[in-house]
This record gives sequence, C-alpha cells and structure tokens, in this order.
Amino acid sequence: MSDIAKITAKILIDTESVLFRPEDPFVLTSGKKSPIYVDCRKLIAFPAERQQLMKMGGDVLKSAGIADSFDVVAGGETAGIPYSAWIADVLNKPMAYVRKKPKGFGRGARIEGNISQGDNVLLVEDMTTDGGSKVSFVEGIRQAGAKCNHCFVVFSYGIFPDKIKKLEEEVDLKLHYLASFWDVLEYAKKINYFKTEQDLKSVEDFINDPEKWQQEK
Repeated sequence: MSDIAKITAKILIDTESVLFRPEDPFVLTSGKKSPIYVDCRKLIAFPAERQQLMKMGGDVLKSAGIADSFDVVAGGETAGIPYSAWIADVLNKPMAYVRKKPKGFGRGARIEGNISQGDNVLLVEDMTTDGGSKVSFVEGIRQAGAKCNHCFVVFSYGIFPDKIKKLEEEVDLKLHYLASFWDVLEYAKKINYFKTEQDLKSVEDFINDPEKWQQEK
C-alpha cells in the first residue's frame, strides 16, 4: 500500500463511506448482494477529509505526469460533479460536467460548461466498479470534439482487473484512483474492524472472487 492508499482507506472507513456487513449483506441496485458498501458521496460532508483526498488526487495525476496536460476537468452527472470541481481547483483548470443524456429543453446540451474542439479533458467520478459506466461520459465528451483518455476516481473496486484492462484497451481510457477494496481491507484488518474470523473470511472471499461469492449467496 502506498501512503496515499493508506490515508484514503482510513478516511473512507472513518467517515463510514465504506461499510462492511458480511453477516447481513447489502443488496445493490443490480439486485446482487455484497458484504461491502461504498458511498463516496458521503465524503462531501467532511471538508477536511475531502480537501486531503483532492490534494492527493492532484498528487496522483502529477506522479502520472499528466496533471498539466488537461484543458478541462469534467465531472460525470451527478456524483462526479463536486469532485470534478474540487480537482479542477487543485489543478487550476476550467470545470465542466457531462450529463447522462442530453436535456430535453433549451440548448438540449449534454455538456454544461465549456468544452471546445480539440480540448484534452479529464473525466472525474466518485468511484468505479468495472469502469463500464464511464464509457457513456467519455463518448459524450468525444462527440463534442474533445479528447478524453484519462479518468480519475476516489475509489476503484479493484476486483475486476480484466474489465478495467478491457476498458483501457478498447475505449482507450486510463483509470487513476486513490484506493481500492484491497486497501480498505488492509486497514480494516489493522484496526480489528471485523467481529469474527468468519466475517473477515467472507469479505476476503468476496474480494478475491465476487462472482463466486454472490452465486453462493
């Protein structure tokens, strides 16, 4: 774990933006069950923590050598909007946001703000599971004539590597993030979060093979 991943994992658990409940699994919008629930939107209520996270986000992008390459930072509607505003502030770049679909009145715009032909755009979201939900936002940006080959999120599940690799290869979108399930699990073990060894094993089984875990539930 990097220092950034450790700090992020601590913040996520301390603010209850990540919760573990293996004894009574959460039901996701897909209908599938999970012993872990992630809600990065909760972080917006914690100013000191979110400021630290956004500073680290800027550090991650600088370490990747791309922080100065963007013309615009664009958030995905809706959870990505506040994070894109904060990252844009850290990078001192213009901010915009991308709708899930064009609004049906006025200009019929899908992009709010200003993205021009040829702009290099950083897509920002709060989190990602397998990266699939990012494709529509990228398409919206590219349809506006801009380039979008990088996406920043606070949290990535990190348990669907094949799908993330496919996203990078087929969509030409590189994912950057602060922490993953592996990182929050490591911190949870460090603070003895789990009541029983069985609870810990259930979470570890899910992280190592989520599809098998869900089938067994």
